[in-house]
Amino acid sequence: MGGQRNIHEAPLITEYGFDESITNFEGLGARVLPLKYSPGGKSPVQHNLGSHTLGHGPVIWHDRAYVTEKFTEAAVTFAKFAVSQEQPFYLNLWPDDVHTPMHPPLGKWGDGANRTLYLAVLETMDQQLGVIFDYVRNSKTLRNNTVILVCSDNGPEVGFGSAGPLRGHKATLYEGGIRSSLVAWAPGLMSTETRGSRNRESVFSAIDLVPSLLSISGTPAPAGVQFDGENLADTLLGRSKASRSKPLFFRRPPDRENFRHYSALPDLAVRSGQWKLYCDYDGRNPQLYNLAEDVSEQNPVGSQHSAVVASLTAQLLGWHASMPPDNGPALGKLRK
Repeated sequence: MGGQRNIHEAPLITEYGFDESITNFEGLGARVLPLKYSPGGKSPVQHNLGSHTLGHGPVIWHDRAYVTEKFTEAAVTFAKFAVSQEQPFYLNLWPDDVHTPMHPPLGKWGDGANRTLYLAVLETMDQQLGVIFDYVRNSKTLRNNTVILVCSDNGPEVGFGSAGPLRGHKATLYEGGIRSSLVAWAPGLMSTETRGSRNRESVFSAIDLVPSLLSISGTPAPAGVQFDGENLADTLLGRSKASRSKPLFFRRPPDRENFRHYSALPDLAVRSGQWKLYCDYDGRNPQLYNLAEDVSEQNPVGSQHSAVVASLTAQLLGWHASMPPDNGPALGKLRK
């Protein structure tokens, strides 16, 4: 939000309604850009992707291993000011530590293997985020009146994290690419039985967060706004195991029909209840899976449920046609 690596004329983050912002190389305004330190005493390498030339605010250079430290400092300062003014507040804190390039502190590189680096970065990020978690938890004002959500934007990178039994990785539309954990912490709003429990049943999307959080906080939506997401506040707080009622549609990154060791990846996907269907832009090569029985997506069942395939394919192609074109056909050749 607020730019994209080499775009300088995008609106600033504060123009979207945020009072303050500090971002990274994919946004404008005040931002923290990483310095990559590697073992061997070499000089650090700037990881800026052109952001340092765009203007629109000060640039803070910081060790890649401790970038989240700067974001957390800003978040705590913002929260403390809101508390001093007796004002409710909303914080987006989106670190990108466990995104390549992985650069843990120099003393944690170990054998330098991808998995080693990933785990070291994850541990270091956890310590840095712990500052704001401890502040909220130890505050009498905030502890029982705050919701903290921890989630991710995609599945693991090949060779770093693990998707467990799920098929696929980041940049694929398989469950290993798009399904991620959601941790909700709100002790003042949850029953004793709910705290620490797990819900492996509900279908919940990131687009459901906005209407759900507005409901939890008692904040009215602007007049005339229609959200893509649904209000699943009770599911978020562990009071229900309800799922969203509408399907979820997906389109692969336009340049990623072939990615890492994957090839001929499907172009489109839809999740509706227990069903997950994939197909190409023109509806060819449909694959249907029943995720309630086959979470690993190893056994296609389209031949047994032709009516489901026809219905979901029609819905998926209709959604795709309603969206702006993404150059996918040009960047990733259709399968023959």
